[in-house]
Amino acid sequence: MTYFTDTNVAVSAQPSRIAAFFDAIALKMRQRKVYNQTFNELSTMTSRDLADLGLSRGDFRRLAKESAEAVN
Repeated sequence: MTYFTDTNVAVSAQPSRIAAFFDAIALKMRQRKVYNQTFNELSTMTSRDLADLGLSRGDFRRLAKESAEAVN
């Protein structure tokens, strides 16, 4: 009598999930850095400079968020 045992070892998806997790964290850190840098640079501008650009201090968060979202 002949027996056949088929043993397949599934390759775990765990390493790729862990790598994706750390990639997501790295992306968020880069985005936060760009957000802070943009916000700080806008904060150093005078009211006159902002008026020349057609901006107000209320636009800072929106502009910083838009620049951070453009990061890959």
